[in-house]
Order: sequence, then structure tokens, then C-alpha cells
Amino acid sequence: MAFEAVARHGSVTRAATERYVTQSAMSRQLKGLEEDLGRPLFVRRHRALELTDAGLRLLGVVTPVLAQLRETVASIRTPVGREALALTTTPGFAALWLVPRLAGFTREYPGIDVRLDATFEMRDLARDGLDLAVRYGPVERMTGQMLFSETVVPVCAPRLLRGGIAPLRTASDLKGHTLLQTAPAKSGAMPLDWDVWLQSIGAGPVQPVARLTFSQYNEAITAAQAGQGVALGKRPLVDALLKSGRLVVPFDEAKATRRGFFMLVRPDAAHRPAVRAFSAWLMREAAAAGKAARTSRASRRPDAQGSRRGG
Repeated sequence: MAFEAVARHGSVTRAATERYVTQSAMSRQLKGLEEDLGRPLFVRRHRALELTDAGLRLLGVVTPVLAQLRETVASIRTPVGREALALTTTPGFAALWLVPRLAGFTREYPGIDVRLDATFEMRDLARDGLDLAVRYGPVERMTGQMLFSETVVPVCAPRLLRGGIAPLRTASDLKGHTLLQTAPAKSGAMPLDWDVWLQSIGAGPVQPVARLTFSQYNEAITAAQAGQGVALGKRPLVDALLKSGRLVVPFDEAKATRRGFFMLVRPDAAHRPAVRAFSAWLMREAAAAGKAARTSRASRRPDAQGSRRGG
């Protein structure tokens, strides 16, 4: 529905892009609806649209109706005897942690089909027809069930240590390497991950050989595996790569953050068997990952200078 898309985006242009129509066609649909109702639904502000009282009333009715319609259509499309669920999460969590484990879920529950929405957008579960979300953020501001907290540690490809280009034994040695980082969600803002981490461990500023900035965290980790530089590994997201040896920890300056990953279940979907099965499986996998990360950190506490180069 054109009205719902424009209300959600606050923009005719973005709504038109989502629905694969021209901006003028979207504007005509919106104008036609307003003329039919005999009152405006939006106030045109500079670079944005704001809902009028009538628009808010209409959106309050349209949103749950469209959510029910999407769920009904999805159930009709799902073959008899099968269930479907939809979840949303960040691209980094999806690529590095969730997707490698999904095969285990489908083996355990072969009758459940999963639709994964990997995006930085904060989806409205009811409006967008989603059953669950895994979200990342500050512990004190998040809601839902906590899957695990986050610990950050520098990571790189093993060959970066063997190459002999520059030593990499302490934080100050980063000056001889390229730092891999992720751009913040806010357009135009400067990446601060490395500066924050260096400050947290009590190290001074570092001027590296270069910085490579990526739009998504999993891209920075892919570059680290390729030996392009040193990244900040978010554990337990990178634990599988550390265990396999594709990444190593050059020096063990792990720092726990006040951020974590949380699971949210749409209340009216919580009773569905597929949703219950997936949420229980997700909690089990998260508990196992957290336990493995704690065991790994304990076993890697350096008792000799040379052990700090392990991973």
C-alpha cells in the first residue's frame, strides 16, 4: 500500500524505490487517496513528511491489517505440513555467527523454513511480518533475552605474523600495519572503533600505515582473513574463525564491552511451534558459544611472553 510505505519511510522517494515505481506515480497514488478521503494525510516539511492526525489514525489501522495479510499470504505459500518463520538481524551477526549454524537447525527441524532479513534497519516486527529479531546494542538500553555479551580483541591472518614486515606483539606495533575498521551507521561520521579500543586498554594513539574502512563488519573480517590488515574481532562472532586458524590473536588485549546481542520475539508469534523451536535452539547455540568463548579466553591467559602470539 502506497500510504503505508510513505508513512514508514517518511519519504515519497524511498517509498517509490521500495515498491519499484516512479516518484511521480507514488505521489499520484498518495494524492488520489487524500482526495478520496477529503483531507490531507501528511504535512510536507523540508525534506520529510509528517503524518497528520488523520494520517496517524489511518496508519494505526493499516499497520496490523497489512501484517496479518503478509502472515496469511506466507502461510498459504508454505507447503502443507511445513512451517515458516522470519527473523531479522544485522549483516555481521548473520554472516559470521548465524548462517554457519543454520544448517544445524534445519537438520534438527526439517519441517521449518527460515527467512532471514539481514539489515541495519530497525525493523518493526509486526508491521514487517517478522517473528524474531536479534539485535545488537548497549546492554543497559536493550530489551529481550540476552544471547551473549561482547569481548573485543585484535585479529589478523596467520601469515601477517609470519611475513616479517613489522612486529605485532603489542598495541604500539599496530603503527606498522593497516587497521581495518567499519563505518558507523550514521552517514559522514568518523569510525571510532580502534580509537575507543586503544583508549580502553590504556594505550596511546596509533598512526597506522593505512586504514581501510568498510560499510559492514563482516567485510572487515573478510579483509583480515585475506591478510589485508588487523581488525577488531568481536567475540564470540569470530570464535569459529579463531578455532579454525583462519584468524589469530597477535597479542591478547581482550576488552569486554558494555554491548551485547539480544533476541526479541514478536508477542503474538511466540506461541507458534516454529518460533518456539527456533528461539530455544538459538538460546542453546548462544549458551554453547558463550561457554566456548570463556573457556578459550581462560586457556589463552599468557603465562609466558611467547604465548601472547597464540590464537
